[in-house]
Amino acid sequence: MKIVSACLVGINCRYDGKSKPCREIIKMVRSGKAIPVCPEILGGLPIPRSPAEIKDGKVMTKDGKDVTEQYLKGANEVLKLAELVGAKKAILKARSPSCGNNRIYDGTFSMRLVKGDGILTRLLKQKGIKVITEEEI
Repeated sequence: MKIVSACLVGINCRYDGKSKPCREIIKMVRSGKAIPVCPEILGGLPIPRSPAEIKDGKVMTKDGKDVTEQYLKGANEVLKLAELVGAKKAILKARSPSCGNNRIYDGTFSMRLVKGDGILTRLLKQKGIKVITEEEI
């Protein structure tokens, strides 16, 4: 069983109220091989919401609000689900402050990428769950 970002299966849960459907991931969910999750929603954030990026270890919205607590809460809820279903792998949205893998935006809202992982990705990796993005499948 895999955990996948809900926005990648067409669920409109991104910060902008949209999704980024990926045909391969939709097939996995339809065949019962993956479960879609959205850590931001599980953390209590609304749809739509202000864009957020990681800066100095905190998740900050473009309008200056610290939403680190909600991102941590959502990541922990996804981890509970991943452990419950025995997930060994996750396919998550590239560059997201929750789900980004190896590369995330730099916190300046200028579209610049830096080396790093999103909040959920970091937690899943610490627990031994392999993480890739939709760009790697």
